[in-house]
Amino acid sequence: QVQLVESGGGSVQAGGSLRLSCAASGYTHSSYCMYWFRQAPGKERDAVAYINIFGGSRDYADSVKGRFTISQNNAKNTVYLHMSSLKPEDTAIYYCASRTVCWYSGTWYSGPFDYWGQGTQVTVSS
Repeated sequence: QVQLVESGGGSVQAGGSLRLSCAASGYTHSSYCMYWFRQAPGKERDAVAYINIFGGSRDYADSVKGRFTISQNNAKNTVYLHMSSLKPEDTAIYYCASRTVCWYSGTWYSGPFDYWGQGTQVTVSS
């Protein structure tokens, strides 16, 4: 079992920045691939970014490219999402997820995920 705990959410004005953290504990050896998702009110959960914590490869949703950066600290079993130039449409609950296989059916954002965190709220005001 792997436990994922997100933190760092909050309220910020448009154009501001936040850094989210996802701390993993338990049997983390199989969680090679770490993800950030988000879900806005009344909308589906969307993939935001992923990182392979051993190979370092990463990718982003088009909507956040150039504004968000995913990074890792393997010594702390923690993955970060640095968010800058935030927009009101970035308002959502942000979730961390993990699995062993990074790509599924040709994409990094498809398929089942093994573990999920409880989410952290990000609110961006205009």
